[in-house]
Amino acid sequence: MSDRNGGSVCVVGGGIVGAMSAWYLADAGVQVPLVERDRFGAACSRGNCGYVAPSHVLPLCQPGAIRGSLKTLFERNSAFAIKPRASLRMLRWLYGFSRRCNERDMLRTAEALRGLLFSSKYLYLELVREEGVECDWQERGLLNVYAEERGLEAFRPKERMLRERFGVGATFLDREALLALEPALKDNVAGAWHFEMDAHLRPDLLMESLRPRLEARGVRIVEGATVARFRGEAGAARAIELESGDSIEAEHFVVATGAWTPFLERDLGLQIPSEPGKGYSITTSAPERMPTHPLILEESHVAITPMTGAYRIGSTMEFVGYDESLDARRLQRLTDAARKHLADPSGGEVRETLWGRRPMVWDGRPIIDRAPALGNVVIAAGHSMIGISMGPATGRLVAELVTGAEPHVDPAPFGVARFG
Repeated sequence: MSDRNGGSVCVVGGGIVGAMSAWYLADAGVQVPLVERDRFGAACSRGNCGYVAPSHVLPLCQPGAIRGSLKTLFERNSAFAIKPRASLRMLRWLYGFSRRCNERDMLRTAEALRGLLFSSKYLYLELVREEGVECDWQERGLLNVYAEERGLEAFRPKERMLRERFGVGATFLDREALLALEPALKDNVAGAWHFEMDAHLRPDLLMESLRPRLEARGVRIVEGATVARFRGEAGAARAIELESGDSIEAEHFVVATGAWTPFLERDLGLQIPSEPGKGYSITTSAPERMPTHPLILEESHVAITPMTGAYRIGSTMEFVGYDESLDARRLQRLTDAARKHLADPSGGEVRETLWGRRPMVWDGRPIIDRAPALGNVVIAAGHSMIGISMGPATGRLVAELVTGAEPHVDPAPFGVARFG
């Protein structure tokens, strides 16, 4: 499509990536219906810890990642767990992931992610300051807190590499400096690295604020509509057919369906190397001594987010396929980690317990490219654990690919060609 003021683009998926794709497409003068299988802004886009973190430039596939995970791989209550099951797809994913746990691939992915992360931080500032999007935006940085001196010091060379190569350095804080900055912590910590350029927001408020603004731009949001298949001809999609029997025609389509994208891979013409990684979060009322900074408790891999009038504990990674259950033991693990290091580990009122499926691509890079089998379909999926951090830049890049505008971020590293 080259006509800036015409045409229609159907966005499939109502999470942060779909929402921001619709935002920038509507700004380009395109008619946008947005189709969501559940509720707009639900699942991962609602229950995450809200970090907008350029510091998260390194993917999970790093040297030593496999070795470090083997001890706890099949322990259900560990930070990283896999439910044993007969799944050839999961075995292929593990093989693909293990092949990329080397320095060359890690740095290649980090170079790609850096562009999306820095762009998104800037675009969030535009959304908040110029568009009036309400999301409890706070720029206090992110504290990576260590309980043990060994881990704190072991991070020093990695911090130097992050600073020199990617421009995301951190300030070292010993125990005394950390407790002075964040008195909500107990004194059983060794210190922290403070990534001061990071920010955080309240994701449910973000999505609630985006919806009326999208609708004011002419975006039509359709909820409870699951896509069964694409209807197409001559290498192009003409419509999506819904499980309800309805269909929606458009000139172009965007697939921003997160962990559900593999269910459309036959129509799209490629095998999506993505597995759903289940994460959990607990939202409570504000504790009496609530942290003033977001925290990552490094040894337990648990994240803490202070919000205006609320407080969230989240994280863990559980590969259990598309299991629908909420495991109370995983929630308990979150509260146990908070209790270990925080004076007031949670508020008195539990407001929400959530889980969501993170779309984990084996090389840590999202897919932002045209579908091999359908040239007028752009895939925007596989954002792993940092969809909020990369959402605005992904949405803008999607709009540029659809409309033929000059990409503000190089799309090549996110192409499907890398899967062979």
